[in-house]
Amino acid sequence: MNSGHTVTVFGAYGHTGRFVVAELLNRGFVPILSGRDADKLGDLAASRPGLEVRPAAVDDPAALDRALSGADAVINCAGPFAATAAPVIEAALRAGIPYVDVAAEIEANVDTFAHFAERATAAGTVVIPAMAFFGGLGDLLVTAAMDDWTTADEAHVAYGLSGWHPTAGTRTAGAVSRERRDGRRVVYSNGRLEYRDDAPPTLKWDFPAPMGVRPVIGEFTMADVVTVPSHLSIPEVRTYMTVEAAGDLAAADTPKPAAVDEHGRSAQTFLVDVVVRSGGGERRAVARGQDIYAVSAPLAVEALHRVLTGRTRVVGVASAGAIFDAPDFLRALSPHISLELFR
Repeated sequence: MNSGHTVTVFGAYGHTGRFVVAELLNRGFVPILSGRDADKLGDLAASRPGLEVRPAAVDDPAALDRALSGADAVINCAGPFAATAAPVIEAALRAGIPYVDVAAEIEANVDTFAHFAERATAAGTVVIPAMAFFGGLGDLLVTAAMDDWTTADEAHVAYGLSGWHPTAGTRTAGAVSRERRDGRRVVYSNGRLEYRDDAPPTLKWDFPAPMGVRPVIGEFTMADVVTVPSHLSIPEVRTYMTVEAAGDLAAADTPKPAAVDEHGRSAQTFLVDVVVRSGGGERRAVARGQDIYAVSAPLAVEALHRVLTGRTRVVGVASAGAIFDAPDFLRALSPHISLELFR
């Protein structure tokens, strides 16, 4: 248990935000419920008696300052992060407190690194974008697989999802990202982000048992292409998605996630298979678990716990693999994720 640190959760009533609030409470933190919709905050507060509610619009700096007043940190769960990340980071910098978000939007994460690195470092505070299933977990796995390698030729992150029932927030964020890149797709190649107009390839990926060989969408690019290269010298970073899950995401009529257990998790399972290659050598890391949205909560809260207890390596804007001891962090998630490292 923790020592009662107070944490503002912006977007607390959203699908992932609710998991984050529950995880904070389970670990002894005191959440402050915040976000843009006062009615939804009120409904959430009715199910969580005793928690303070502080509505705030992202275009109202004074309201954001009130939302973060007296808090030890803030976790931003409110997408699209193209609209929310910068204003909430600005408020966190004014308050002098750490900021963590669960953004999967590639462009929003690029913006965070580009616009806030110098200011966060100068302030001696921590800003951690993409501290979630996409972006954070892949970065930790790649970093753990690298071990003592200082560089690698390529990193591959293959997502084996049993299916994907996207939330409304996921759909909105995807639409915002597609608009920002004019409908093009993005890959990380030759040490930089490249935008392409062609269709991504369909490939075969040999996942560990029992999943085995599955068709995947190659270059199904996720936030790992921002987090991993932010601190690791790897010129080629590629991510892949099982065809079934990609189809679920693309279909307009795929329903949102449905809870199947007392924790509110869906039946979705995941296997993340990471392969890093350097010269003739290859290293691998594999993580398994349930519900990509639910598992983002322990990822974000464990990160915040480590920041608030001084278990960090750097200040400023940093991804999970740069700021934390990756193998130790992943082992701490053992109630939620099973881990295998092959070096």
